[in-house]
Amino acid sequence: MINLFIDGKEVEVPEGSTVLQAAEKAGKKIPTLCFLKDINEIGACRVCLVEVEGARNLLASCVTPVSEGMKVLTNTPRVRRARKLQVELLLSNHEMNCPTCIRNGNCELKQVAEELGIREIRFNDGKKTTYSKDNSTPALIRDPGKCILCRRCVSVCSNVQTVEAIVPIGRGFDTVIAPSGLKNLADSPCVKCGQCVLVCPTGALTEKEYIEEVWAALDDPKKHVVVQTAPATRVAIGQEFGYEPGSINTGQMVAALRALGFDRVFDTDFTADLTIMEEGTELLHRLKNGGKLPMITSCSPGWINFIETFYGDYIDHLSTCKSPQQMFGALTKTYYAEKFNIDPADIVCVSIMPCTAKKFEARRPEMISSGYPDVDYVLTTRELARMIKQAGIKFDELEEEEYDEPLGISTGAGLIFGATGGVMEAALRTVYEIVTKKELENLEFEFARGLEDVKETEIDLDGTKVRVAVAHGLKNARKLLDQIKNGESPYHFIEIMCCPGGCIGGGGQPIPTNTEIRQKRIEAIYKEDKNMPLRKSHENPVVQVLYKDFLGEPLSEKSHQLLHTHYTKRSRYKI
Repeated sequence: MINLFIDGKEVEVPEGSTVLQAAEKAGKKIPTLCFLKDINEIGACRVCLVEVEGARNLLASCVTPVSEGMKVLTNTPRVRRARKLQVELLLSNHEMNCPTCIRNGNCELKQVAEELGIREIRFNDGKKTTYSKDNSTPALIRDPGKCILCRRCVSVCSNVQTVEAIVPIGRGFDTVIAPSGLKNLADSPCVKCGQCVLVCPTGALTEKEYIEEVWAALDDPKKHVVVQTAPATRVAIGQEFGYEPGSINTGQMVAALRALGFDRVFDTDFTADLTIMEEGTELLHRLKNGGKLPMITSCSPGWINFIETFYGDYIDHLSTCKSPQQMFGALTKTYYAEKFNIDPADIVCVSIMPCTAKKFEARRPEMISSGYPDVDYVLTTRELARMIKQAGIKFDELEEEEYDEPLGISTGAGLIFGATGGVMEAALRTVYEIVTKKELENLEFEFARGLEDVKETEIDLDGTKVRVAVAHGLKNARKLLDQIKNGESPYHFIEIMCCPGGCIGGGGQPIPTNTEIRQKRIEAIYKEDKNMPLRKSHENPVVQVLYKDFLGEPLSEKSHQLLHTHYTKRSRYKI
């Protein structure tokens, strides 16, 4: 342990700690803009400067290690002047359109400026960078005019996701964060996961909004507008309205969507249950008939983009199932349209997702198995919150409401899709009972839960040993893909989710989203699962009726037509 003094207060911290950590323990808040614990600790923004006795210059507290007897001052006139100067310089080259910025009210740069008492900028007459906005993808927008070069996005893309879609280009004043060669995101290896959006302190990286398009559909009396909500949205939407992270606001979210004017409010958990029926049957078919193993889940569109781009020779390991979002869209324009005598041309299917990559997925040309786009518009959890606020709906005063039938009926197995390991656990609940013809005594597959990098176990299916693994975050996905590439994979079934923590940590979730918040959302998902009357996908009564009246059986010809798809090897850069 190291003893030091922060503004005269003695503090004891472990050896290897930084001054920033010591100050936090001493109850002192030091402003930061570039710092991300364990991800981006580079001292680039110079906003966390402190004065250390014996040092000639001010030091960046986020990268300065503590030493025995060190005396640190965090609030001297010299420190305050330096911090204010640094933020003024950042603001002098920043688009100051705060009232119209998507991050207005949740901008770290604005917050730090307020905390430092900056009321004017002395450097307004200088040159500004003039890189143009990049809105080339249906998922993300990159706006260099709002970038402060903190490099958080670079670090999360490189160190967490190992995609390296964006890098610093140029030097000094001309530096810009962009894809290599100053290409657009659409022409880069970007997988559209949106983890860069979650860590960006400003509005330099955002999701592409489709709020106005959804309003237009809701205002069109000729359109029948249905909405589906992903499992992870219900444990995150409340954060946008002042609730504690991990609060479960399912009923209020349903009520808000109905108040917005949607004709039917459905649950993506329903088609998560359907996914288990199709994917579980596909796994059993491969195990029995010598199909390509290990089979890997295909629910996460960011992960699909990743394997297509970086491991395109191994696409045949993927399940051919569409994601629950796309299955739902296909069914609304076939089964639902037929059942309620609605022209599918008049149906608009809107998804509320924790994910920015879902926006890209909905635009895939192959996702039109009904003859119409499966899903018309995808809104993130954040976008839904903006719509609710635009409509003047008091979220915290809403009475809880239930999803509409029939596509709003689901089980706990569908719900836990929202957390890393959830798809695996849901699949095993069903596959085990189908194979063994025995009822599971314990539905909790604890090995699949938690935020460990890679989780694995062996399941005994009535004498057949099945080795399974779970990974979240693309850095961890690489570990499992490299095993397959090298012929060393011991597994039969693998779940991979693109985002750390799974969908609860998706790029469309409320900001901030950090490890602690991810954990709270995961705990809420499993708590809700435990309270569900039905917890196994094959026990969903509406899924049973769907197969009886419409699909026939899992992997039937109609199921393949509507619920399955194919994937394509992609180049990393378009020339």
